[in-house]
Amino acid sequence: MQDDSFNASGPGSDSPDSPDSQNVRELHAIPSVEVISRAAVMLMSAAAERLGLADDDPDASPLRDLDEARRLITALAGLVTASGEYLGLHAAPLRDGLQSLQKAFREASAVPDAPGQGPGEKYTGPVY
Repeated sequence: MQDDSFNASGPGSDSPDSPDSQNVRELHAIPSVEVISRAAVMLMSAAAERLGLADDDPDASPLRDLDEARRLITALAGLVTASGEYLGLHAAPLRDGLQSLQKAFREASAVPDAPGQGPGEKYTGPVY
């Protein structure tokens, strides 16, 4: 099974014959849908952590930072909306994940944004 990592370079990858070079794909060889999907998953993961969802008690999470979560969710919404036509079967799960984060943000907010004013909602429309 081939490793799908896309490190540009690293220790031991200078030579095409090195063991590490077989596990690294060149960026130009990775399909755009994979690059977009990986970026979306990274934004989703970071937003979930900033919402405190990685902890047992999100309300007491030391990682919770709603301002940062808002930025990440908005970036994710822009990416998913702009690239939706290219994502094929990956689009629906990414949209579902985005909507779940938008709802979690609304629940975590002491004073929730008005419908249509939450993070990323200018790209996705209101989330209730």
